[in-house]
Amino acid sequence: MNLVRSEFLKISTTNTWWIFALIYLPLWALTLLVNYLQTSVLADSSRLGEVSPADAEVFDVISEPPALAANLYTNGQFFGLLIVMLLGTIVVTNEYFHQTATTTFLTTPQRTAVILAKLAAAMLLGALFWLVTTGFNLIGGSLIMVSLDLGAQLGTGTVWEAVGLNGLAYLLWAIFGVGFGVLIRSQLGATVSAILLYLGGYLGAAIILNILAARFGDWISDLQVIVPSLASQLLVAGTDDLPGSPPRWTGAVVLIGYALVTGIVGTIITRRRDIS
Repeated sequence: MNLVRSEFLKISTTNTWWIFALIYLPLWALTLLVNYLQTSVLADSSRLGEVSPADAEVFDVISEPPALAANLYTNGQFFGLLIVMLLGTIVVTNEYFHQTATTTFLTTPQRTAVILAKLAAAMLLGALFWLVTTGFNLIGGSLIMVSLDLGAQLGTGTVWEAVGLNGLAYLLWAIFGVGFGVLIRSQLGATVSAILLYLGGYLGAAIILNILAARFGDWISDLQVIVPSLASQLLVAGTDDLPGSPPRWTGAVVLIGYALVTGIVGTIITRRRDIS
């Protein structure tokens, strides 16, 4: 516990966390505004206009009140996971940026214990980030749902499943961040590379899968689950009946698999790599 507390203090006593919070706040507000507009349209099917039978099937599923509520109560996930991943990365790269890595490993020669403490600290940061974000989402989302005469849906099990799975996503992306920081020790290099891979991987995968699905069939859409950022969105869908999408549990399995690989590889690299 002392190691975890030490690692947590290293990041919480710097300016990094509140800088990220200030960056995330307007992004969260903008996302909530977009989700409000989207919810208001989906809640009134007459505003959708003419749609194809396939699109109508999708709209029927995502316009159900529990699905709309799940989307609002997990608002900001896309940017939130990016921020949490970057915080996890900085938990590791801060040591090399401030040249304290040697001192850390001399003080605690058991490198496995150190990297496990960093993983635990990053997960704690991810949990706190999710907790605060969820609190704001529950307030803002409830007001939106009630204003649209849909009810808050807080008594619906699928809504809380989405909220809980969203928390799991935050924890796992914090682990991804630590693994990324181990692979690329340069703080600038690691953060820039993580941002490019996260955004580029999300957009690139979405475009490529849509093109392939149009050519080879809708079964291609199920492959979205192998892309971490898309798997994370699948977790908070609020329903398992979304056409063209695999069940939510597959997204959880894939993310847990990535997290295990990232954590194990990161620990092995840290044990073997020269820290000087």
